Amino acid sequence: MMKNFEDYFSQFDPKIIDKLETIRTAIRNEIPEGEECIKYLMPTFVFQGKNMIHFAAFTNHIGLYPGPEAISFYEKELSNYKTSKGAIQIPLDQDVPLELIKKIVQHSKERILKTTKTTNK
Repeated sequence: MMKNFEDYFSQFDPKIIDKLETIRTAIRNEIPEGEECIKYLMPTFVFQGKNMIHFAAFTNHIGLYPGPEAISFYEKELSNYKTSKGAIQIPLDQDVPLELIKKIVQHSKERILKTTKTTNK
């Protein structure tokens, strides 16, 4: 059973590990207070007790799972990627879109902070 990101990453070849680490670092830089854990068998960042973003490697792509709200908010910027309700596919033969990931993480952080404030009133 996977306990942490390193366990998850260890099952892939170095090129994929490099992309996963790049994504991890980009997310960590945006939410240093985020907690790393494995949920749904995927590396996940949790912020204020809420799942913020999951990511996982597949045969031909890396999947990012920021949730449906972020996908619809960044619909235009994601037009070059295959997306579904809550997922973005980044082909393995393309560079990781770091600026876009940073924006999505910031957006998700703001959304969580807003919902936390309204629930704590």
